[in-house]
Amino acid sequence: MDTNANAVKLDAKSFKSDQYVRWCPGCGDHGVLATLQKAMADVGVTTEQTAVISGIGCSSRLPYYINAYGFHTIHGRAAAIATGLKTARPDLCVWIATGDGDSLAIGGNHFIHAVRRNVDLNFILFNNRIYGLTKGQYSPTSERGFVSKSSPYGTVEDPFIPAELCFGARGRFFARSLDIDMKLLGTCMVAAAQHKGAAIVEVLVNCVIFNDGVHKGVADRATREERSIVLRHGEKMIFGKEKNKGIVLDGLRLKAVTIGEDGYTLDDVLTHDAHEEDPTLHTMLAMMGTNDDMPVAMGVIRDVAGISYDEAVTQQIEEVKAQKPGIRKLEDVLLKEAYWEVKAEEL
Repeated sequence: MDTNANAVKLDAKSFKSDQYVRWCPGCGDHGVLATLQKAMADVGVTTEQTAVISGIGCSSRLPYYINAYGFHTIHGRAAAIATGLKTARPDLCVWIATGDGDSLAIGGNHFIHAVRRNVDLNFILFNNRIYGLTKGQYSPTSERGFVSKSSPYGTVEDPFIPAELCFGARGRFFARSLDIDMKLLGTCMVAAAQHKGAAIVEVLVNCVIFNDGVHKGVADRATREERSIVLRHGEKMIFGKEKNKGIVLDGLRLKAVTIGEDGYTLDDVLTHDAHEEDPTLHTMLAMMGTNDDMPVAMGVIRDVAGISYDEAVTQQIEEVKAQKPGIRKLEDVLLKEAYWEVKAEEL
């Protein structure tokens, strides 16, 4: 990617468009937008080399608010269209703005295959556990029993956990943050952009109109340090207001303990390795807090290097060109070997 190192210095304003931001006052999307604009500047890729692709939903209005190339596509198809763009123009820094309904329901198939292929795309997954734009129906991430306009007696299904879906599709990068923790969110976004391959950043977003307080347990300042843990590569998994709690491995399960009690010392606390190839521990960490009293993991949970789809395609094209000098364009491939010409029979 081309950076702006030798040109005008980039800042958040460089990526702000002149469009009025049409989100509800108090919506968590505002914080995500502001953080992304700053993160883009920190990454250092010029506005001309940046593209933002989205599907349909509140979050998918984001391309209008970024001063870069953008494409507001159709419901659930952002990953498919972004895959085509990145494959054709691997030099671009391509971001995807999508919601839990857009990417995990109608767009679920495109999402998992973009992850499986390891296309070099940066997904910003807004997870407010509700369909906001269509006025309050439950989404694939809504909790069992959730009462909404489309489930007046409560849902009777278990939700997707985005991280679990990502790792199930052999994802190599996953991070999570809150919409209001802009410092950590920005760190996750920059790490996603620097990762070569599909990078998923799940943002726990609050919808003040249809699902206010959905992430209250980890979002409230009074409880956040006790209910969540920020993972940093190479550092001990410590959390709590007093920084006296840690995550240990108890048999085949993770366990939260108090350091200095029940015989547990700092040496027993796990050290986070985001680069471990085996996703087993990353999956366990990402699933904490979903159906137990463990803290919810935040930060970069998994970041494992690997060849990206677009890189492999480009590499293959160059190899074929070298092996077959006569092939330079699509017509050469179609007409090089035997082919048939269909003609209408004369009467």
